[in-house]
Amino acid sequence: MESLKNMGDEAHSIAMEPTVYHIPALLTKSIDGLAIKPDGIYVDVTFGGGGHSRAILERLGPDGRLVGMDQDLDAWSNRLDDDRFTFAHGNFAYLKNFLRYYGIDHVDGILADLGVSFHHFDKVERGFTFRADAPLDMRMNRNAPFTARELVNTYSEERLADVLYLYGELRQSRRLAAAIVKARPLESTGALVEVVRPLLKPAQEKKELSMVFQALRIEVNAELDALKRLLSQSIEVLNPGGRLAVITYHSLEDRLVKNFMRAGNIEGKVEKDFYGRVSTPLRAVGKVIVPSDDEVRRNPRSRSAKLRVAELVSPDEDKHYR
Repeated sequence: MESLKNMGDEAHSIAMEPTVYHIPALLTKSIDGLAIKPDGIYVDVTFGGGGHSRAILERLGPDGRLVGMDQDLDAWSNRLDDDRFTFAHGNFAYLKNFLRYYGIDHVDGILADLGVSFHHFDKVERGFTFRADAPLDMRMNRNAPFTARELVNTYSEERLADVLYLYGELRQSRRLAAAIVKARPLESTGALVEVVRPLLKPAQEKKELSMVFQALRIEVNAELDALKRLLSQSIEVLNPGGRLAVITYHSLEDRLVKNFMRAGNIEGKVEKDFYGRVSTPLRAVGKVIVPSDDEVRRNPRSRSAKLRVAELVSPDEDKHYR
């Protein structure tokens, strides 16, 4: 597996007012990537603080339409007072169903900013951060029944080790899992940190704690499964020529997005014709985009962001070959 050295959702903090819900990464570049049509229909499947959605609305005309989705009901307070905007409370894994509910069969663009919002880290009682003691929660959707507390206290040692290795790429995953199981029951983030800290490299402690918390968060929220379902549905709901723009923050997400945009399927299996030409329903738009040095200085949490954009090939082009 490739390194997660740039992942660390929390490895770099940023000073801000408590009222800031989230500062979107790669804002202008992601909106540019959508190539917005004034009368088009768009979906921001990670609405959060509404930063990307506001930028989309600025480029839409009076006949345009935008759906903002978020599984965290806290985002409801950020909904936009605009007749062109609809807020949908739900997981983007069910994108197609939500669009149908609102009478939409196809859209001209989909934007996904997969990073955890500032809000989730700054609301320490949600349990996403190792920097404060709080209940082991980590649910994006607080109506969901499964929490990090249940994960660390009920998973077998082997299954827990797999989570830490696959989603955190922690080489000491088996020793960490054994220590957690031995210390059970664990009720708080602080208790978890005290159990795993002796097994971490002192010079890498913050980074490795970020990896532990990321692994648990991904499992609690089934994040990679949701991303796979979103990507698969994108081909079904995009209009020909429609754009898919995805911002990722660690290699596990980015690998899925990169492979899907290249091959048009979750497995990343490239189809070829008789002549060996690659056939895919998507066309990559430009190369991967990362934040500028200036953006990273202004918003250190954006440092690991990667933006990839793809366009659905029009039927009159038949299949896209390269």
